[in-house]
Amino acid sequence: MPILIDNVQAMFEVPQGGFRVETTSVYIKNGKIASLDGLPEGERFTRRIDGAGKLLIPGLINCHTHIPMTFLRNAADDLKFHEWLFGRIIPLEKKLEPEDCYWATQLGLMEMLRTGTTCFSDMYFHIDHIARAITDAKAYGVLSRGVTSEQCLREALDEIDRWEGSDHVNFMLAPHAPYTCDPDYQREIVAEAARLDVGIHTHISESEREVKESWEQHGKSPVTLMDETGILTPRTVAAHCVHLDDRDIETLARRGVHVAHNPVSNLKLANGVAPVPKLRAAGVNVTIGTDGPASNNTMNMFRDLSLTAILHKGVTGDPEMVTADQALEMVWANGARALGLSDSIGKLAVGYRADLALIDLSVPNLQPANDPIRALAYAATGHEVALTMVGGKILYEDGEYPTIDMERVGVEVEAICRRVGLRG
Repeated sequence: MPILIDNVQAMFEVPQGGFRVETTSVYIKNGKIASLDGLPEGERFTRRIDGAGKLLIPGLINCHTHIPMTFLRNAADDLKFHEWLFGRIIPLEKKLEPEDCYWATQLGLMEMLRTGTTCFSDMYFHIDHIARAITDAKAYGVLSRGVTSEQCLREALDEIDRWEGSDHVNFMLAPHAPYTCDPDYQREIVAEAARLDVGIHTHISESEREVKESWEQHGKSPVTLMDETGILTPRTVAAHCVHLDDRDIETLARRGVHVAHNPVSNLKLANGVAPVPKLRAAGVNVTIGTDGPASNNTMNMFRDLSLTAILHKGVTGDPEMVTADQALEMVWANGARALGLSDSIGKLAVGYRADLALIDLSVPNLQPANDPIRALAYAATGHEVALTMVGGKILYEDGEYPTIDMERVGVEVEAICRRVGLRG
């Protein structure tokens, strides 16, 4: 369906860095941006959207989450990390049925679409059901089966084979973490990723305990360990990277690893603050992720975006550290680069996929609209999003989800919570 978004303020990259806002009309056809300066001669549109008072932005890219964990939202709070993960989360996850991941994923998609996220990189299990939920919703995700055993790896390879050629899902391989995957197993995963020509998604140096135990067991940091096994490559997304020394940072930079910064999750689990300024200074491509809704407790990228642009000023004592423009680059261009999608998403450009969000600038917290760019980083909450589209198809608009039965999703997720023991 050809769409014209008329008379809208649109967010464009500036070649030398940063962004500018310009009023224009954007034409969308065959799922892509066909024009950024009005309706081309001879073209027609099926729908015109009045963009007056709105800001058109590229859809946000969430580089690390666990979308089916929506059923665990607000179910394991105020706990130490290892107690949270091994004492609460994993026992509840063991009660999941495969079909549960379909409904929990649809709930997560509703939240992400409602707050302007159009692409996400996920690590979980029961991937077939997650992929089916994404496909039914006409959304898009980069999926990876968190692997910790030979059986997990076989399942991951089968899933990649079954979904080859999909328009809605792509894949990476995901060695869960250095403390759940021994070095030989990591090497096996590296070989399979090379054979399949896919990237790697993993957790590294999330907690002090993880780093301490790595030194005790292997005599080296998690980063050095995973470097020696070949996990660290220019196609690797490493989530967290909170506890790093200078050698770790140099290694990540040298190997071209992409780091997914998860500030809300890391703070809430008391794991600390990733050294984002040092990583950026070393040349590491830093992106942003929400982590899962069991630890965040949302998948609203605007919250992590805002915290990224604020947190490091306080940590370093430098108000110029991680500017609004730099944080926005992390959720757009940097995220697209990390997922190998730089030629198709992450900016408003002709030929790029029409993964877009329309922000209502008339809401009180965005008024007066003195600087829409800074407003996105410091004032927006995500709930100013009036419309979200993926591949030119509108998936959220003014409280409605054309491709998702939100009442059914609510009923099914509530039933899951009762069955796993989260309700009396």
